[in-house]
Amino acid sequence: MGDPVSQTFDLAVIGGGVNGAGIARDAAGRGATVLLLERGDLAEGTSSNSTKLIHGGLRYLEHYEFALVRESLSEREVLWGIAPHIIWPLRFILPHRPGLRPRWLLRLGLFLYDHIGGRKRLPAAESVDLTRHPAGGPLKSQYTRAFAYSDGWVDDARLVILNARDAADRGAEVRTRCEVTALAREGDVWRIEAGGEAFLARAVVNAAGPRVLDLLGRAGEPSSQKMRLVRGSHIVVRKLFDHDYAYFFQLPDGRIFFAIPYERDFTLIGTTDVDHKAGLDEVKASPEEIAYLCEGASEYFRQPVTPADVVWTYSGVRPLVDDGSGKPEAATRGYRFEVDGGTDGTAPLLSVFGGKITTYRHLAAEAVEQLAPFLPVLSAKDWTGGAYLPGGDFGMTEAAAKIAELGERYPFLSPREAERLIRLYGTRAFDFLGEAKTRADLGEDFGHGLTAAEADYLAQHEWARTAEDILWRRTKLGLHFTPEQTARLAAYLAERITPRLCRLWGRRCAYRSCPTTSI
Repeated sequence: MGDPVSQTFDLAVIGGGVNGAGIARDAAGRGATVLLLERGDLAEGTSSNSTKLIHGGLRYLEHYEFALVRESLSEREVLWGIAPHIIWPLRFILPHRPGLRPRWLLRLGLFLYDHIGGRKRLPAAESVDLTRHPAGGPLKSQYTRAFAYSDGWVDDARLVILNARDAADRGAEVRTRCEVTALAREGDVWRIEAGGEAFLARAVVNAAGPRVLDLLGRAGEPSSQKMRLVRGSHIVVRKLFDHDYAYFFQLPDGRIFFAIPYERDFTLIGTTDVDHKAGLDEVKASPEEIAYLCEGASEYFRQPVTPADVVWTYSGVRPLVDDGSGKPEAATRGYRFEVDGGTDGTAPLLSVFGGKITTYRHLAAEAVEQLAPFLPVLSAKDWTGGAYLPGGDFGMTEAAAKIAELGERYPFLSPREAERLIRLYGTRAFDFLGEAKTRADLGEDFGHGLTAAEADYLAQHEWARTAEDILWRRTKLGLHFTPEQTARLAAYLAERITPRLCRLWGRRCAYRSCPTTSI
């Protein structure tokens, strides 16, 4: 460990998923100097592979996790308020299926769901006659009764990226493609080697998700915590219905899954809960999981769903606290912290175990407050619940007005294009569209409305380096792009964007697969 130290930070956060980005944002906003390190791209792992819901977790009531449900429900409208461009309400239809959970139990669960979490803006649950309701049309005729309730939808990857962006806007240093290769205490600081550089930090947060124990091992720190890695897989098919409702379905084995409108032209179906025993570098849906989701959907929809209908799959590994639950779906979605050091004058290390996307902001605030006794700079109060994420500086119900405003300002955009841009960037779409008068002013069009101006913005302000970063995490245009369009975007990034940033940042740009590592 002889490399010169680049800088000493108050706090280094290792892991660029939703928990790590949220902690970095919170700490930076309280005045700390923060370093965020991610081994790959932001949200490359679990945080971009969720079911994309901001929800209380209706099924968690069955496992008596009332505190987790209450915490999650209280966060729904808070998150909607700070990010109304990437989070919005979603109405769910829960058909009653004779022989499974009785109607009185569903009604009781929904009553609790409505009343224990401080719901204010979201509509309450109600009974639904599927023979008269638009959500009944795509379902088989035996499903006649249902309940409707509200939760929220989120673009999960963008939630991560916007937290990182806000952290950077508040002074944090964000490094992607920057894997930690060494981590060791040197008295009252940590020495970290990552991306060919060395850093010092007065405290470290281990937010490595499924790799949290691996990082502790690398630091030589023992842990009493046990993790249970559970894979959740999803399938995407061409849209199965034309309305805006989502479905909450029950299966005979006791499990549940969702069918959700997705990217206008598709339906998202998931998730599974399977203990993950393989490595973390390549996480994929198994043929058995795909068949399971297809069969489950076919039990409800008039139109059968087969593996041949699947246009895309994705899977994430949830790092759950091992609470001894027999079934993967019963394992707690709560979180725990483990703090090592600090009280004896040594540099503290806080490790995050578990968590779910809905509670990330609350988790981040609690993590920062646990470190505050060792870092007085963190002593300020929790602030993140009242501060917009980048681009979200408008009212909870004003997204439609912003879409209309963007269309009026840039009349060459179609209504669909204007909606896409506001749903991704909010008011920051105006920044990269700038003074454009025509579509040609935005540079090359790579397809489906993605222009050079947008690609440049994503590279310069959102750490995008590859076509995959842009098409699958910053946007979901990968569902629409042809291989030829993808290749053209990749060539543009390699020819123009990446070399420019490498020259600007030097060693800091180094990452695996960089086409300009020799610069």
